[in-house]
Amino acid sequence: QVQLVESGGGLVQAGDSLRLSCAASGLTVSSDVMGWFRQAPGKEREFIAAINWSGSSTAYADSEKDRFTISGDIAMNTVVLQMNSLKPEDTAVYYCAVRVRQTIRVFTPKGPYDYWGQGTHVTVSS
Repeated sequence: QVQLVESGGGLVQAGDSLRLSCAASGLTVSSDVMGWFRQAPGKEREFIAAINWSGSSTAYADSEKDRFTISGDIAMNTVVLQMNSLKPEDTAVYYCAVRVRQTIRVFTPKGPYDYWGQGTHVTVSS
């Protein structure tokens, strides 16, 4: 059974930083892409960042690329999202996702993804 477990969420003040972590277990194959998404109350889930299997390529939503940094060890199925200068509008549930290895390896940061975590809550107060 594949499980993705996110951690590191919490309640912070505007301007603070948070470091979200995600660990995937139960995968029988390696991963091609690991990504982060978020969903704010009343809004659709949106892409934040992704990293490829070698760590050589990353992608970010335009609105977050100056504040958020994704890193990880895809071979170990772990990924981290460092979030700086947090704003109240960053309040959301943050989800980790993984795309398992494909025959032809292509970096597709926005999906599709095969497995998702349950999410970790981030609340930023003003």
